[in-house]
Amino acid sequence: MTTFSTGPVSAAANEKLDIAKFTCKGRSFGGARFFEFHDQRWFPKSLRDGVTDALQFILSLGRIYRPIAALLNGAVEASGSARIVDLCSGGGGPWLWLYRFLRASDGGRVEICLTDKYPNIAAFENAQRQTGGRITFYRGFVDAAALPRQLSGFRTIFTSFHHFTPDEAVAILQNAADNGQGIGVFEAAKRDPLTILSTVLMPLAGLLTAPFARPFRISRLFWTYVIPVIPFVLFFDGVVSCLRAYSQKELSALTAQVKADNYVWKIGEQSSGLAPVTFLVGYPGDANKNARAALTSSEPSLVK
Repeated sequence: MTTFSTGPVSAAANEKLDIAKFTCKGRSFGGARFFEFHDQRWFPKSLRDGVTDALQFILSLGRIYRPIAALLNGAVEASGSARIVDLCSGGGGPWLWLYRFLRASDGGRVEICLTDKYPNIAAFENAQRQTGGRITFYRGFVDAAALPRQLSGFRTIFTSFHHFTPDEAVAILQNAADNGQGIGVFEAAKRDPLTILSTVLMPLAGLLTAPFARPFRISRLFWTYVIPVIPFVLFFDGVVSCLRAYSQKELSALTAQVKADNYVWKIGEQSSGLAPVTFLVGYPGDANKNARAALTSSEPSLVK
């Protein structure tokens, strides 16, 4: 089911959600928390880069996010932006192929800027080379809830929104709204048995693809075949990602906490690819009225 809303309320506003006590099946914030190895500050950079390289290659090879390409393009047009600022980019996410599907509202090309809290510079440089400069990157630390002023544009988060507590997630959405920027959140992870079971394929995919992922790293081969830390982390973090993933109802509850006038939210699921993708898209309602009308004309509307 897909819901729309404008203004500071959403379909979940009447739930009177207390973010400080937000809990859901398989996850509890404020008490004991699951964690993912590659998201920890103490996790060695060579291992983190190896894991994000593997994730990028697997996501690109499987075209996991192909179902949301048209939706994303429509949302970028509706926001009136000609630039995407990708947050939590890891090894580059799906952008090495997804960038080809994007066009600005004036028909021009959309620039993609990769960013991360722990930037994988070698992977970012590889993406820039392979796309002839269409993909750029920011070298510094980027807090997804407090972007540097120069990083304006439609914000995207792939496969990473579940890393954030509800307080942090609301802060990320609020910062986008406060700065008049659109935002798109896309997650293939999901709290259901079939998706969790499918994570057993991640270590196998890591073993099969390690020699082919770029940039090439001797360290990635060592941590894959000699001491198989990367396959283990791919499996462990994959399971935890599913357990921590936000449902559509929970995403709606989060948007209900965002204070923004005339801001449009769209929440739903696209399932025409290998795996269903849960999405949350938001943008200023008056940014590009024609593109917004085209994006929403075929969907039910909920305004409160």
